[in-house]
Amino acid sequence: MNKGYQAREIVLGLLLEINEEGVYCHKAIGDALKKYQFLPKQERAFISRVCEGTVEYAIQIDHVINYFSKIKTADMKPVIREILRSAVYQLMYMDSVPDAAACNEAVKLAQKKGFYNLKPFVNGVLRTIARQVDQVQYPSKEDPVAYLSARYSMPEHLVRRWMELYGADITREMLRSFLRESPTTIRCVQNHNSQEKILESLRAQRVRVERAPYLDYAFYISGYDHLMMLDAFWNGQIQVQDISSMLVTEIAHPTRGDHVIDLCAAPGGKALHMADRMGDYGMVDARDVTPQKVEMIQENIARTEAINIQARCQDATIFDPDSVLKADIVLADVPCSGYGVIGRKPDIKYKMTMQKQQELVLLQRRILSMAVDYIKPGGVLIYSTCTIAKEENEDNYKWLLENFPLEADSIDPFLPKELRSMTTARGYLQLLPGVHHTDGFFMARFKRKAV
Repeated sequence: MNKGYQAREIVLGLLLEINEEGVYCHKAIGDALKKYQFLPKQERAFISRVCEGTVEYAIQIDHVINYFSKIKTADMKPVIREILRSAVYQLMYMDSVPDAAACNEAVKLAQKKGFYNLKPFVNGVLRTIARQVDQVQYPSKEDPVAYLSARYSMPEHLVRRWMELYGADITREMLRSFLRESPTTIRCVQNHNSQEKILESLRAQRVRVERAPYLDYAFYISGYDHLMMLDAFWNGQIQVQDISSMLVTEIAHPTRGDHVIDLCAAPGGKALHMADRMGDYGMVDARDVTPQKVEMIQENIARTEAINIQARCQDATIFDPDSVLKADIVLADVPCSGYGVIGRKPDIKYKMTMQKQQELVLLQRRILSMAVDYIKPGGVLIYSTCTIAKEENEDNYKWLLENFPLEADSIDPFLPKELRSMTTARGYLQLLPGVHHTDGFFMARFKRKAV
């Protein structure tokens, strides 16, 4: 069997799973890479890149296909649509794939899947795009929503909402950021470790290490084959974690002896960071809703050998009377729309709807209403999300202040100067991709009134 053909057939199956069956992109790819782990590394990398890229650029790719094809993608049979999409991604974004190979393999795949009569159509559309892709006309910039949607592959309703919130320039920067490859960011574990030796270990394994912004223990790494092959990872000396997530622990500011409850903790990055900041003292109660998620936390606890953290299965939407007034810090990093991490999980932009988002806000408020009861008088509530949606962020911030015995607490003392602003003085920070050197993230700090 032709190797390129086999890989493209696997990609086709994945795209049908994602776009026709609703499977999340990262899950479909992860399952496939496990199933086809016998394939050479280069082929597995090809499968992953083409699948992720085709999903990420789907709106732009459809615009290109529709510009040259009399039959629009919405009217095509799913198999043909996905064959064309993945081939166009290769033509536009993979210089390592010859145009002829992308076209020929797509035609072969159409025949293999029983569409012999559509071979001329597939061949004609792809060869025309290969020759004339530079001639594609996008919507006029005078219609910025349509232009930005097609150019940066983002649904129009999201472009419109973000332009209303942040303006055209910031929206454009966010859209550009989502399409850039995100670096791997690590946090050096401080307790019982020498940061200098951690970095020496990484460099000894020929890992490129670059200092990340804002925090002196955060670094970008690249040039490695697999994270699990790194000694620093296996020895529990590093944790993969975005800077935005690290900043949550900074504003929580846990101290020795604190009792911390993390209500939605998986995979455990923030909970482990809290434990690390407290040395071997205090306790972090890391909870999540399913045994599978708790197992993820436990694996990270075992790897880092943290002794002041425990993981357990507990649904944050069910009131826990045993936790009332027990916590110095409650972290509610709640389920959210995830718009801030579209660059890492591109299918979020297609799957999230207004109705789903409204349901999430209700879920968030249910969790938060219980979280307040777990805080000691004078204790701290940290609310965070990985989204840039006002309904889930600033609106919930105001809702908490209006309905509970909480007061906003300035986070300026815990942030680097370049992140301080009028809102951080009032207790919250909205990080925006493309504007800040992080994922899109929201965090707020409240103190429970001593009454």
